[in-house]
Amino acid sequence: MTQLSGKQKRFLRGIGQRTHATCSLGKAGMTDALVADILRQLSRRELVKVRISSAVQTPCDQLAEAIAKATGSSCVGAVGRTCLLYRPNEQMKPEERLSLPQD
Repeated sequence: MTQLSGKQKRFLRGIGQRTHATCSLGKAGMTDALVADILRQLSRRELVKVRISSAVQTPCDQLAEAIAKATGSSCVGAVGRTCLLYRPNEQMKPEERLSLPQD
């Protein structure tokens, strides 16, 4: 898991504001298929937004941290029933990677 500064998290949350949720966690909870889907998306784009269904009884911030731990990513924000996950991917082309601000 990558340690991110506050400035970097703020930058990623700004990008996350303009993106749509690409994964949904339903009433089945955190399944292997969901984790595999998030891993696949993180390998393609580094930043993934996950929507958590209202049918899930577990608090969203706990679920966000559990998903981040299972995928080896960092939870950069969790608001309401949406969380934003980031994991850098060194195999991506440099022009496709997110360029994080330095402290």
